[in-house]
Amino acid sequence: MTRMPEQSANYCYRHPDRQSFILCQRCGRTICPECQTQAAVGVICPECMKEQRQNAPRTKPAALTRITRMGNDGSPVVTYSIIALTLVVFVLQLIPGLNVTQHLLYAGVYSEPGYFEPWRMLTTMFVHSTSFIFHVALNMYTLWIFGQILERMLGRGRFLTLYLLSGLAGSLGVLFLADPFTPVVGASGAIFGLMGAFLVIQRHLGASATQLLVLVGINLVIGFVPGLNVAWQAHVGGLIGGAIIGLIFVKTRKREQKNLQIGLLAIFGAVLVGLSCVRLFV
Repeated sequence: MTRMPEQSANYCYRHPDRQSFILCQRCGRTICPECQTQAAVGVICPECMKEQRQNAPRTKPAALTRITRMGNDGSPVVTYSIIALTLVVFVLQLIPGLNVTQHLLYAGVYSEPGYFEPWRMLTTMFVHSTSFIFHVALNMYTLWIFGQILERMLGRGRFLTLYLLSGLAGSLGVLFLADPFTPVVGASGAIFGLMGAFLVIQRHLGASATQLLVLVGINLVIGFVPGLNVAWQAHVGGLIGGAIIGLIFVKTRKREQKNLQIGLLAIFGAVLVGLSCVRLFV
């Protein structure tokens, strides 16, 4: 024998005066038409819908989706700070006698015995050609565009990590692919890293990245045009480094994977640092 359900089971649990024979497909409680939300199979009650939304990953339009929430007011402070610092350094470069450019630029020789000054692999991101003002203007404009988007998506700490490691990867491209006595300056390696990371994130989120891919392709091709004195090696290194970091971000976006993400970034950073010292032993 089976027990017949009580009469109250035939009434909406939220509206006891409303008779209904529809059950929530998750908890099994009776719900009236007003309390029903259509699901993939059957309907669910308001409480189950609330719980489902809390547990579901939050999504937004691809260009604005964050890998993790930033907190604070969401303003891209790091992007603006990098732009401000770069412009201040550019003004200092114009002052005769300071030799700012010479102190901060990078060439492969600075990673070899007798000339070892590894910090230049990062400081070179903040100096630009003083004979071609569009160099710093174009880089900062591109940083302004991609920086605002990515910093809001990733958060300030992750964005700064992406920028610095991409810049380091760009310098490694110069170390392994360029003439060791040819100095390079500029933030192009770091900025190509931002584009590489953004491309990976966009693809992972299912958004169209065709226009960005075309833009990256054009900029890479320009780097190979004779006479432009563009360090394409930094572009390639930064692009690869940024893409790897972007992949780490999208594969470890869950809250419980935070430590894994930090560990992978630390390992990748250690690999880059190790590669920057390879000329000391080879």
